[in-house]
Amino acid sequence: MTPVIDLQNSMVLLGRFPALTDLTMLASKGEIIIVKGPNGAGKSTLLRLCAGLLPMKQGTGSVLGFDLTTERMSVRPHVGLLGHKTGLYADLTVEENMGFWAQISNASSADKRSAMDLLGLKGRLESVCVRNLSEGQRRRVSLATLVVQRPSIWLLDEPHAALDKEGKELVDSLIIEASKAGATVLIASHEIDKVGLNQKRIIEIAGGSVVSDTGESHGKENNVT
Repeated sequence: MTPVIDLQNSMVLLGRFPALTDLTMLASKGEIIIVKGPNGAGKSTLLRLCAGLLPMKQGTGSVLGFDLTTERMSVRPHVGLLGHKTGLYADLTVEENMGFWAQISNASSADKRSAMDLLGLKGRLESVCVRNLSEGQRRRVSLATLVVQRPSIWLLDEPHAALDKEGKELVDSLIIEASKAGATVLIASHEIDKVGLNQKRIIEIAGGSVVSDTGESHGKENNVT
C-alpha cells in the first residue's frame, strides 16, 4: 500500500537552525501515530511540514501523493492541523467560525451542527465571540472545525492541552473514529501516558531525527540509529 506520508532524509530549517535533520518516516492510511520527544525535538516542525506549511531544505517527501518540494500548497486542503494557535477568528462567534470552516470545506449545515453538538458547543456558547472563551472552550471549537473539515490527515499538537478529563476522553474518541474512517492521525506529545489510545504507533524524535519507531503496521519494535 502506498504510504500517505513518505519522508526520506528530510531537513527543515527554521531560519538557519536545522529543526529536522535527516528525518525518515512512513505513515499508512488509518494509522494513529504518536510523535514523542522533549521540547525542541522537532515534533511541531514535523507536523507543519506534513501540513505543507514549511519547505524542505534537503531530502524528499510526499503527503497524499503530493510532492512536498513542488506541490506543498496542494497538501493544505486535505489536512487538518491543530496547533498551539487555534486557527479561529477572535472577533467572530463560535457559530460564525464554524460556518466559515463548513463553507470552505463544502460541509452541510447539518454537518456543522453535528460537529458543534459533538463538542458541546450548541446552546449558550454559539453566540459567544471566540475572544471571550476560555482556553479549553477555544480548544473545543478548534476540534469541531477539524470534525467538520473531515481531513484525510489529522495533525494534532498536544491535543489534550487545556482540556478537562471529559474533554481528553472526547479527543481520544474522535481520534479513534477518524482512524476507523480511514484518516491518518499524527499526535505530537511529550506526555504519551496521557493519550488514552491502545492501538497506536510511537515514534520518538530527538535532535530533529527519528531515534526509535515501534513499527508501521506489523507492531514490531524497530529502533532507528
